[in-house]
Amino acid sequence: MRLHSAFASTAALVFAVSTAFAQNPPADPGPGRQGPSERRMEMLLKGITLTPAQHARIDSIRVRYQGQMPAFTPGTPPDSATREKMRELFQRHNVEIRAVLTPDQQKVWDRNLAEMRARRRERP
Repeated sequence: MRLHSAFASTAALVFAVSTAFAQNPPADPGPGRQGPSERRMEMLLKGITLTPAQHARIDSIRVRYQGQMPAFTPGTPPDSATREKMRELFQRHNVEIRAVLTPDQQKVWDRNLAEMRARRRERP
């Protein structure tokens, strides 16, 4: 019984710390520590505080879609069919994650998504 209680306490602490870290990542995680997918989610969730339940649902959505992403050679632009598949997956991914959010959180998400798209259009 004591071991079970200690395990439960440790698990709760690990979950709380990982949730806090995910919502407030370090300013500079260092080279190679954060991929494009993590940076994209960080930008989309900027200003949104997730509940543990929301965090868990979003994590499961992300894992599911990461497994569906087509493979291509890094440094080589994907062909048009691969780009289209990626675009479709990102759209479905965004819709599912947005559905996890409250109406107030969805407003922040929508603003963040619009800002991200505007920055992408500004790039040469």
